[in-house]
Amino acid sequence: MNKWTVLRSQYVTQNPPFNRTRRDRVKLPNGAEFDYDVQEYPDWVNAIVLTPEMKVVLVYQYRHGIGDFSLEIPGGMSEPGEEPIIGIIREVSEETGYQSERPPVFLGEFQPNPATSNNLVRSYLFQNALPIGQQHLDANEDIEIRLMPFDDYEDLIHGGQAPHMFSAFAYYLARHYLSHASSSPTNH
Repeated sequence: MNKWTVLRSQYVTQNPPFNRTRRDRVKLPNGAEFDYDVQEYPDWVNAIVLTPEMKVVLVYQYRHGIGDFSLEIPGGMSEPGEEPIIGIIREVSEETGYQSERPPVFLGEFQPNPATSNNLVRSYLFQNALPIGQQHLDANEDIEIRLMPFDDYEDLIHGGQAPHMFSAFAYYLARHYLSHASSSPTNH
């Protein structure tokens, strides 16, 4: 199996800092040629934020892509040159006002859609988070904070009331981490 060969590239749209669309003229190993669009996004970060009472901090906001509101976990774009862990601490603080004295736990990274985009999502877990400050929202953000028991969030995911894929994936990464952390011999 061989990779495709890029014959030429050009940007057809640019919407900084959110994304750019690159049109590649590609040649497949079988000789076929065609145009293929790639969405270039900055890397994203998100976090499951848990209070000392094991309530998950969720954000409810309008998402123009679906033309409706979405219940999801805090997150956003990494700034240019910013370490992902610094980016998620900033995003959680800006969107929710919550912070934790404990460092975030890295849960994993994944490719949102490798067929058409080039970025990564890195997920983290904040434990014992408290509302330390106020929200500091970007001009295009209007976010309502909602708290719910960690286990109840799974019911919303399964019931279709919280279909945000990155949030659901991070939830299951956090659930896996927490179940293994609580059964570790060093935690007894």
